[in-house]
Amino acid sequence: MSQAADLSGGSCCKPILWAFMLALTYVGSLYIWRTKEHRDHPSTIKKRFVSVFAIICISPLFVVFGADLAYFKKDMTIPALLGLRLEGLAQAVLLPLALTMVLFTGPLVLHYFDGIWSLYIEPRYWYSNLKNLIWLRNHIVAPLSEEFTFRACMLPLLVPCLGQRAAILICPLFFGVAHFHHLTEKLARTSSVKLAVMRSVFQFGYTTIFGAYSVYLFLRTGHFVAPFVAHAFCNHMGFPDMSEVFGYKQPRLSLLLLAFLGGLVAWASLLEPLTQPDIYHNSLYAS
Repeated sequence: MSQAADLSGGSCCKPILWAFMLALTYVGSLYIWRTKEHRDHPSTIKKRFVSVFAIICISPLFVVFGADLAYFKKDMTIPALLGLRLEGLAQAVLLPLALTMVLFTGPLVLHYFDGIWSLYIEPRYWYSNLKNLIWLRNHIVAPLSEEFTFRACMLPLLVPCLGQRAAILICPLFFGVAHFHHLTEKLARTSSVKLAVMRSVFQFGYTTIFGAYSVYLFLRTGHFVAPFVAHAFCNHMGFPDMSEVFGYKQPRLSLLLLAFLGGLVAWASLLEPLTQPDIYHNSLYAS
């Protein structure tokens, strides 16, 4: 058993149960509406917006009543515990975003080659997307509500018991498993059960891996906004289309593969130095 668990009373059952209830409440809120429309229908999106914003208001109560607040500093405040503070805010926006962009060097070069880059300098692109409910869900509402629930409100429950290292491994599992609720929607839209299950398992895999990165960002920076901007950017980029990559001929193919590999190596090299807690004035979660 970890030292953190010993300090908090010796049992992790209670905080894990609180975390499970929090995840269940989040997913359950999406299905309280009686609708036969699919997830991308405007009425479904609007109803789920109401649900997740209600959860954002409710989630801090799980921390207030379920977290071992004595584990943290005596002058700690609940907003600070949730990563809502001004000190180091600019760094928490810019550096994790830059770090995540380094990881996506390959896909960004791919965007340059296929011309998508030109869209980003068009005001009409941003204006039209800000009126698009699917875009707003994927880029703002989903990252905002998921990071607040599964990071800002779940980590104060888990860290006192598990410790930070174990929390980086355990917390993302709640996030990954929560995405299995999409399986019902996939089954409704395809005749292949096997394909739907495979897609859900794949989604569980990459959301869990991203979740570990997101937890790391939150604990190192002590800011909610750090995993939020990383999540929003990842949703914007999507999973790399490797078939498009290998559709290019030399020398562009070699340049793309080098960009993918170089981005991964650079990201791994920069991960620790760019997330030093001192940069973000983080003393609450600094180990």
